[in-house]
Amino acid sequence: MRLAIIGGGISGLFAARLLHRNHEITVFESGSYAGGHTNTVDVVVGGKTVAVDTGFIVHNDRNYPLFISLMNELGVTTQDSEMSFSMSCELSGLEYCGSTLNTLFAQRRNIVNPRFIGMLREILRFNKLSDQLLSAPDDQNLIGFLQEHGFSGAIVDDYLVPMAAAIWSSEPSQILDFPAAYFGHFFHNHGLLSINDRPQWKTIPGGSRSYVGPLTEPFRDRILLNHAVNLVERDANGVEVITADSQRARFDGVVFACHSDQALRMLARPTQQEIEVLGAIPYQHNETILHTDIRLMPRTRLAWASWNYHRFANDSGHVSVTYDMTHLQHLHASERLLVTLNATDKINPERVLQRIDYEHPVYNRESVAARGRWQEISGVNRSYYCGAYWGYGFHEDGMRSAVSVVEQLDSPRQAAA
Repeated sequence: MRLAIIGGGISGLFAARLLHRNHEITVFESGSYAGGHTNTVDVVVGGKTVAVDTGFIVHNDRNYPLFISLMNELGVTTQDSEMSFSMSCELSGLEYCGSTLNTLFAQRRNIVNPRFIGMLREILRFNKLSDQLLSAPDDQNLIGFLQEHGFSGAIVDDYLVPMAAAIWSSEPSQILDFPAAYFGHFFHNHGLLSINDRPQWKTIPGGSRSYVGPLTEPFRDRILLNHAVNLVERDANGVEVITADSQRARFDGVVFACHSDQALRMLARPTQQEIEVLGAIPYQHNETILHTDIRLMPRTRLAWASWNYHRFANDSGHVSVTYDMTHLQHLHASERLLVTLNATDKINPERVLQRIDYEHPVYNRESVAARGRWQEISGVNRSYYCGAYWGYGFHEDGMRSAVSVVEQLDSPRQAAA
């Protein structure tokens, strides 16, 4: 089949790698590079060029089997990293890092802080309720579960919401609307409902882009960069892809490996099911700054972590988190290299190295329910859908959804069609 693959992120590239042997593929990428959120930026610090990841940063040895298998196949090496988490609140002055007892009580006054000690007790109680969390009804959101079991105050405001908002780059106000079981399964799979059973996190030396070249080598001449797709028209005989510069190309089918909202906008005549499913999975914008302003790290040096969540006095409502890339990637640079979401006005402009805009999927009961309707739209009307948004929004989810699309395309039913 002649297939158009729209989107050059991990989902589209992995689908292309699996499909190119048996199909004639063309990958349409609107940007100037292949990789999507795999976006490594070269910056010069102290006269030395350093490769810094700004989107996809880490994976682990437990939850990324497809990605690890691909890295082994490509001969791409990885290195151990540390996924520590800190929380810093301008309103209360609270700062802590959850790595060790020493960093947990980075502010020694918290040893006798009733609210903080109470939070630690409630975390242990929350973890013990993991079975109830995992089996929560589909229509119960996180706030409903917390209220049912009497959780409130610090465990919600200073622990669960900050950690989840940092993980999903999601607005804090949206976290409590997560389906409880969906939230619980992610936390359980990543060892976040226990003290010691945590996976080993890893990064890629030289930046995550190191895998993109080997991944795309067999079909790199089939990737069209700077080719944004404006419209996709489908008929009984095939699919027509119309790009932003009005070029038209015919295909037998189309793989939408872009975001859900982008796919819906491209469809000339979406079906009712596509409107309902894709329209229920929105994305949100997160402004991302690569910089060297250490004022964005916690004031208490002992509380510095790999992921540093901020709650500012003039809270914008957006998630704000700073990733310590020097620590995460084991970078050798004369200054601390940091990536911060949604706190541009807090960063010294003279310390800014790069500005990037990313979009992340929004998770709530409606969008999670829509994800369960994938088979209603994928494989129908010559259209196939893959993307990290079909899972938890991470690299492995994107690859898993690509495998599902390939299985649809290579099924006997499709071959006979």
